[in-house]
Amino acid sequence: MIKITLPDGAVREYQEGVTGLEIAKSISEGLARNVIAAKVNGEVWDATRGIYADATVQLLTWNDKEGKSTFWHSSAHLMAEALEALYPGIKFGTGPAIEAGFYYDVDLGDFSFSQEDFQRVEEKMLELAKQKNPYVRSEVSKKDAIEFFTEKGDPYKLELISRLEDGSITFYKQGAFTDLCKGPHIPDTSYIKAVKLLNVAGAYWNKDQNNKMLTRIYGITFPKQKELDEYLHLLEEAKKRDHRKLGKELELFAFSEKVGMGLPLWLPKGAMLRDRLENFLKRTQVKMGYSPVVTPHIGSKQLYITSGHWEKYGKDSFQPIHTPDDGEEFLLKPMNCPHHCEIYKTKPRSYKELPIRFAEFGTVYRYEQSGELHGLTRVRGFTQDDAHIFCRPDQVKEEFCKVIDLVLYVLKSLSFDNYTAQISLRDLENPTKYIGDSAQWDAAEQAIREAAQEKGLQTVEVPGEAAFYGPKLDFMVKDALGRQWQLGTIQVDYQLPQRFELEYIGADNQKHRPVMIHRAPFGSLERFIAVLTEHCAGNFPLWLSPEQIAVLPISEKYESYAQQVFDTLQQYDIRGIFDNRDEKIGRKIRDAEVKKIPYMIIVGEKEQLDNKIAVRKHGQGDIGSMSVNDFIKLFEEEINNMLRRTL
Repeated sequence: MIKITLPDGAVREYQEGVTGLEIAKSISEGLARNVIAAKVNGEVWDATRGIYADATVQLLTWNDKEGKSTFWHSSAHLMAEALEALYPGIKFGTGPAIEAGFYYDVDLGDFSFSQEDFQRVEEKMLELAKQKNPYVRSEVSKKDAIEFFTEKGDPYKLELISRLEDGSITFYKQGAFTDLCKGPHIPDTSYIKAVKLLNVAGAYWNKDQNNKMLTRIYGITFPKQKELDEYLHLLEEAKKRDHRKLGKELELFAFSEKVGMGLPLWLPKGAMLRDRLENFLKRTQVKMGYSPVVTPHIGSKQLYITSGHWEKYGKDSFQPIHTPDDGEEFLLKPMNCPHHCEIYKTKPRSYKELPIRFAEFGTVYRYEQSGELHGLTRVRGFTQDDAHIFCRPDQVKEEFCKVIDLVLYVLKSLSFDNYTAQISLRDLENPTKYIGDSAQWDAAEQAIREAAQEKGLQTVEVPGEAAFYGPKLDFMVKDALGRQWQLGTIQVDYQLPQRFELEYIGADNQKHRPVMIHRAPFGSLERFIAVLTEHCAGNFPLWLSPEQIAVLPISEKYESYAQQVFDTLQQYDIRGIFDNRDEKIGRKIRDAEVKKIPYMIIVGEKEQLDNKIAVRKHGQGDIGSMSVNDFIKLFEEEINNMLRRTL
């Protein structure tokens, strides 16, 4: 008999070899019907895999992140089986689960594949799913694995096998399809009830442009048709909110091939939006004791060798800039922190000065492969709302808590109310990814845990997601469509102060090493604006909107009065447009609605005679006739109410 400890602390005894599915059945038949996989001692297993020693076990369902991932990984295998049946002789690369669904990279040989083929594959997948074929795991020797895929003629699987150690190789088989895979998988194919292929694209094998271009087929599956229908509705809504579409319609930003891929051009309205976000944070930072700094767009390669970034991320940087002087090399700045370390070193520091907080909206440049660029969310040049706090070790937790307050203020101000704080830790099984000693890492990780707990944050811990120099707290924000984005981040760093030999004189008159806290509430302006645009569907908060009003004279006769109204509103810093085009008022209103301008001020004969204005609100329609002063009060009250909600 073995002891199984469940998440609620209950301990049950079972015969050795018991499976997660059998444990579920011993609890309830209803639970057993919903179990997809089991987490055994922290590792996700097949629900049908035997457990032969005492263990902690969590039963995973569709409602668990790991449950969905297992479901979609199994669906990738089902799609591969369908593809192999329909396109005999095709070869397979890799087919992982992704955040929403799965994909498989395939070499179609002489076959062609397009969206017109989607329905045929979907129907085949559902036909195979109904066969209720179990996913069967088997351990295979390296020799047998090579023989199997040599006979099958699949060079991609053979390359993958060449990297594996003998004794660590497993196959999974369902129906007529066998794949090289470490799993885990759902019990059988019948769990998959709804299927939709979403996209087809090209992808180089192993992300190497020198390799063959494979066909990447994306799909998603669900245990119920209703859930697929809801997801497809969400996709349609996401298309309407796509920041690339809205960015063009609202004239916020553009891209130019002549300027370069992944380098956004901010148009006047987009630049105004950026400025307001920057000024909002700058004003807040000044109140919190931050000092503004400015650093160059390039830095000596030696700067990044010292920081360790060149060793870790040199391949993701643009190639060095060579000057006429021998051996002199510069890089486009990939991050701001090394420059801020050098600012700290410009004079001796005392413990009485600490903490010192340097803040900069610094533009950085990183090389991204062209296939990975995506609107503003993945670019080659972006601006970080970067700041670095240099403090004593005894100040770390207090400073970290203050930064949490700042991040929460920013999120609340922009109606991001649904978020989780992710504590991103080092991967203890892969220590070579990081620099510094374990004691410093332990101290940094504990400080983050304590600060998050003190602030009452809902947290999850994720090993392996730390920066190479220290752990961090990442704010995982859900938008209006329930999609998750990583926005604000706070990082504790004992390493860069050591690498740059930063010091302060302590109360004991001895030299000490400060601790560095990296923080960026927005993350990057480009990505933040993309997420914000989709979150609010382009209907930006009134205080942030590039154009807050549109003054619309009904005809040329009322332009003079309309101009007076517009000039008065401008004096109160109410920004917008004066639309005196030779168009009918209905057209002007429609155009203002499309531009998502919050307020429309309509001026005609009655308004001019009564010295008033007619006001429409975007998405609501007419809200009445009023004096200009009453509108100014209404406008300011709306903004003040927004600000009060964030305090």
